[in-house]
Amino acid sequence: MARKNKKQVFEAVEVIDAGAKGKGVAKAPDGRVIFLPYAVPGDVVDVQTFKKRKAFFEGKIANFHTKSPKRTTPECEHFGVCGGCKWQNMGYEHQLFYKQKEVENNLTRIGKIQLPEFTPILGSEEQYFYRNKMEFSFSDSRWLTLEEIQSDEDLGDKNALGFHIPGMWDKILDIKKCHLQEDPSNAIRLATKEFALANNFEFFNPRNQTGLLRTMMIRTASTGEIMVLIQFFDDKKEERELLLDFLQEKFPAITSLQFVVNQKPNDTIYDQEIICYAGRDHIFEEMEGLKFKINAKSFYQTNSAQAYELYKITRDFANLTGNELVYDLYTGTGTIAQFVAKKAKKVVGVEAVPEAIEDAKANAQFNQIENVTFYAGDMKEVFNEAFIQQNGTPDVIITDPPRDGMHKDVVQQILNIAPQKVVYVSCNSATQARDLALMDSMYKVTKVQPVDMFPQTHHVENVVLLEKR
Repeated sequence: MARKNKKQVFEAVEVIDAGAKGKGVAKAPDGRVIFLPYAVPGDVVDVQTFKKRKAFFEGKIANFHTKSPKRTTPECEHFGVCGGCKWQNMGYEHQLFYKQKEVENNLTRIGKIQLPEFTPILGSEEQYFYRNKMEFSFSDSRWLTLEEIQSDEDLGDKNALGFHIPGMWDKILDIKKCHLQEDPSNAIRLATKEFALANNFEFFNPRNQTGLLRTMMIRTASTGEIMVLIQFFDDKKEERELLLDFLQEKFPAITSLQFVVNQKPNDTIYDQEIICYAGRDHIFEEMEGLKFKINAKSFYQTNSAQAYELYKITRDFANLTGNELVYDLYTGTGTIAQFVAKKAKKVVGVEAVPEAIEDAKANAQFNQIENVTFYAGDMKEVFNEAFIQQNGTPDVIITDPPRDGMHKDVVQQILNIAPQKVVYVSCNSATQARDLALMDSMYKVTKVQPVDMFPQTHHVENVVLLEKR
C-alpha cells in the first residue's frame, strides 16, 4: 500500500452512486469509498486521488473510459467552475431518483424506525430559472482559468460580478449568464457591471478592503415585482447616485431599489441600515390569495412555485378540520402558519429571528388573519411549560427547523406535550431521521413525501407525518 499522503491512481473504476454533497461514489480496489465531484453514476473512469482518510478517498476524474447514459449536457457555460448546480450534467429524472434514494437511506439507516411506503418525490416544474433571490459579489481581481493564466495575451478587464469560487473567499467568477433566476436578473447584473466599468467605478478588493462596489442582491416575485439592493463599501454619494439613477431609468420595472453602505470586514447586511432609494422598501409575494411582504432582510423560500407545493403537502398532512390548535415551530416569516390558518382554530408561530416575527405579524395583519399569534425567541427556551399554559396544548405541531434539525430539548418538549400529530418539514433528512428516532416510542411515521426545491443540486426537502401510537 502507498504511503499515507501519496496520491494514487485507480484505473477503470465504475461510479456506482451519487452521494454526499452531490459527489459521485465509487469503490477503490481495497473496498474504500472514493468521492468524485462531477461524476455521474454509470461513468467508468480513471481516478486521481488527492485526499486519503481512514474510510474513504477524495479524488477527481483523470480520464473517461465510458460516459454514463445518465449524463446530459449542462446548460450553463460556467458549469464545473462555479460552485452551484453541480448536478447539471445528470438528467433530471436521475437527479430525482438519487434524491429520493438519499431520503430513503437516511430515514432507514439513521432513523432505524418502521416506515410506510414512500411517496415518489415531487419534482419541480421549472428545472432552471426557479430561484427568487440571488446574491452576486463584485471583485477587482476576477478568478482566472488555467488557460488564461498560461496564455501570453493581455487579459484586459480583471473586474468581476458573480459568485465566489468554492472554498475561496476572495476569488469571484465573473458570470456571463446564470440559469437560476429569470430575467431581467441577468440583464440587470450585466448592465450594472457595464455601467460601472464605463464610469471607472472601483470594484471591491476583499483582501485590502477597498473599493466602491461590494455586492448586489436581486429578488424577484411571482407577482412580477423586483427588488435590487446594491451594497457599497466606500461612501461616495455622487458615484452611488449615478449608478442608482441609471438602474432606475434603465429598468423601470424595479419595484424596490435599495442600497447599504457597509464598511465591516464581512458583507452580511443583517446588522446594517438599509436605505430605500426608489420605490418601496419591500416587494410582495403571493400564494393562494395571501400576500407576503418581503424586505431586503426577509427569509422566504427561494423557489416560490415549489414552496407552494411544499406548503400544500404540509397542510394536507396536517388534515385540519377547523377545530385544531396548531403550533408552527421555526415559523420564519409565518408563511406556513398563515397558509394553514383558514383550516385551523388558532395557529401559534415561534421563531428565533425577531425581524422575521415582525414580518410575520405585519403579513398576518395585511392578510387580515386574526387567528394567528407569533413569538420571537430561542426555541428551546421559549417553548416551555409556561408557554403551553399561556397558549394551550396543541392538537397538531408543524415543525420546519434549520439544517441542524431540532434541539433535543425541543424534541423532548414535543414528547411531553404529546399532540395527536406532528408534521415535520426538513431540508436535511439526516438530522430529520435522528429526530424521528428520538420520537419513535410515541409516534409512528405514517407518510413520507420528498420534494425537490432545488433542481440541478443535490439538496432535497422532505415532509413526514407522525401520528401518535
